[in-house]
Amino acid sequence: MLSRIAESLFWIGRYVERADGTARILDVNLERLNQLPAPEQRLVSRQLLGIMGVRPDAGKLEDLGLSYLLDKLAYDRTGPTSIAGALGAARENARRARETVSSALWECLNTTWYGLNQHRKDVVGTYRFCHWVLERTAMAKGLSDTTMSHDEGWQFMILGRSLERADMTARMLQTPEMLSSGLSWVNMLRCAGAYESFLRTRRAAFGDEHAAEFLLLDRLFPRSIVYALSDAEQALERLDPSYERVGFINDARRIVGQARTFLEFHQTTDLMAELPEHMDRVQKACARASDAITRKYFAQTVDLSWVGEVS
Repeated sequence: MLSRIAESLFWIGRYVERADGTARILDVNLERLNQLPAPEQRLVSRQLLGIMGVRPDAGKLEDLGLSYLLDKLAYDRTGPTSIAGALGAARENARRARETVSSALWECLNTTWYGLNQHRKDVVGTYRFCHWVLERTAMAKGLSDTTMSHDEGWQFMILGRSLERADMTARMLQTPEMLSSGLSWVNMLRCAGAYESFLRTRRAAFGDEHAAEFLLLDRLFPRSIVYALSDAEQALERLDPSYERVGFINDARRIVGQARTFLEFHQTTDLMAELPEHMDRVQKACARASDAITRKYFAQTVDLSWVGEVS
């Protein structure tokens, strides 16, 4: 497979998952943000922007209200951290790999791109926009799974999706300020679409620590960090099924495997106190794995940051 095609498929997986994760985070925070007074809105908006890796424009610190947050995380087509920017980048990468992606997936991403302008940009409109994005990204992921051969190209797409999913869950959980500013464990689970699965699994074991543990360590829930890292590790193994008697030549597989095993085998009596450290470690591992994948498969000399491969 050509490296440029593999790279485009990898970033389709990442960008679609990024749009999905950002929509989930916005969805559960919109109602709470809309009810806060302006000073608290600016504070929470700054926290959310920081979690998503968005640096406010120079001279805009006083304007970090709800409208600025919605623009930067939902509608800004020039920024790959926003929903619209990520979906636009996914479409562009699908256009580059048009001979490899299925017609159904291309049509889904193309239609989604042209549907971005059909939404109001106020709070109510953004709430509906987020639900529309969740439906469109679910359709894109379903079409990629059911209309593409599960060959090397599909493995690159799954690899990108899994790394981005682990990173997005880590960003959601990374700071205790999110909990102290009013994001309860219920909303934390809703961010990841995990509320019902958590209730069925844990039954009466409620609380922030149980919810964080579920999103970090559950081996059966697809959006947990351990599950996502395991998916990424399996995709890397299928892409390079070499067996060495000592260690791993594949740097990305070693990085992802170390991050997963540390979470699975680390024992702690106070998970919430260690949560920021764990989430920082996961984000760094995802970034390092992405760089290692780029060096090995895509033959580029420019390092890619979390915001991704820019068009």
